[in-house]
Amino acid sequence: MEQKTVTVGSPSKEKISPIAKLVQLACQFESAIYLENGTRKVNAKSIMGMMALTLDKGMQVTIYADGTDEDVAVEKMESYLAS
Repeated sequence: MEQKTVTVGSPSKEKISPIAKLVQLACQFESAIYLENGTRKVNAKSIMGMMALTLDKGMQVTIYADGTDEDVAVEKMESYLAS
């Protein structure tokens, strides 16, 4: 299992919702991926779960990935969240 804590950067200026884009990114990987903030831990592949997790600029979140492509999954999720 890989895990990394990251600080959320500025919100995306894209037309698609930043949360929807994050879920799409997570779904590209075979690994199970979760994001945790405080006591709330949600499945990053679940749009409903991700909508329940507030991701504001400057917030600290921990990314968890477990599976065959966990290293790449954590790296890509970190890159997206920090940008």
